[in-house]
Amino acid sequence: MNDHKSWRALVLQWLQKNVSEHRIQHILGVEQTCIDLADIYQVDSIKAGKAGLLHDLAKFFPPKKLLHLAKKNKIEIDSVCKHNPHLLHADVSAIVAQKEFAIADPEILDAIANHTLGTPRMSKLSCIVFIADAIEPSRGNTPELQALRKIATQNLYKCTWQTSDYSLKYLINSQKTIHPRTILTRNWALKKAKK
Repeated sequence: MNDHKSWRALVLQWLQKNVSEHRIQHILGVEQTCIDLADIYQVDSIKAGKAGLLHDLAKFFPPKKLLHLAKKNKIEIDSVCKHNPHLLHADVSAIVAQKEFAIADPEILDAIANHTLGTPRMSKLSCIVFIADAIEPSRGNTPELQALRKIATQNLYKCTWQTSDYSLKYLINSQKTIHPRTILTRNWALKKAKK
């Protein structure tokens, strides 16, 4: 356990230099929410905590750096990401987790990479991080979030679908570009929840 403690301390040190104080609060909220949801869905809670703690490593990287690291590591840059490089922060965070913090577990890396746009056929761990990113306590206390938090403890796939809907509504209302993967994730989770 001490190994994990000292590893976590290193990550927190790195985060203090690379993200805002407000973002650290969010990250710690995601970490704890991931651990709580992992316990409900019989997922390894240490893995879930790690994925939560590392999910936003590249959140504050400038667009040029995100594009450069994505290209260098052969991450597909479609036209939506090219014009909205911040969408690459999830994939790039997985690269940073690998290089800076020696994360080799593909399930943790996938969960980090999928936390923003999701992807069809996500693992339970990926669904957990995807949901936790949206519902952790510092996101606020709207009726919609309260409803999502309740569903999160009852049905993982229903919550994944409804988290996608929640993101889509936000993107539509704020006139932002929608990445096709968000829609594919939503449709996959909807189908899975209704089985």
